[in-house]
Amino acid sequence: MKIAATGLGAGYAPFAPGTVGTIVGIPLYLALSSLSRPFHLLAILVLTGLAIWISQKAEVLFQKKDSPRIVIDEIIGLQYTLALAAPTLLHVISGFLLFRFFDIVKVFPARTAQDRLPGGYGVVADDVVAGIYGAALLRLLTGLWG
Repeated sequence: MKIAATGLGAGYAPFAPGTVGTIVGIPLYLALSSLSRPFHLLAILVLTGLAIWISQKAEVLFQKKDSPRIVIDEIIGLQYTLALAAPTLLHVISGFLLFRFFDIVKVFPARTAQDRLPGGYGVVADDVVAGIYGAALLRLLTGLWG
């Protein structure tokens, strides 16, 4: 459980563990992108539920609300941003940057979700919101430029 919560240890990075954790989400996206679209989306939903459960347990383990060591939420959030994107280098880099931007800025209702939802729900919800914002902008940009 600790290995999953910390993204194979990425959460222990001394600088920007959320960014390092997001990088860990790229191979997961590449693996999931080989599935048919319905199964890909279903896998993201199942993994989201698992991430909520793991985050809940990790908060108790680390004795801190939304500990920076918990990066499974960033891994899941990136999946939302890239869910509808083709697995190209440009899309992955763009999606990564967009997700990190929205995860850091916490556009409404991300911060509210993080602050008001209990346990693992609050840990993961803001990243899902950031992922959806990232997906919308990535979709817009790829529609305009390819």
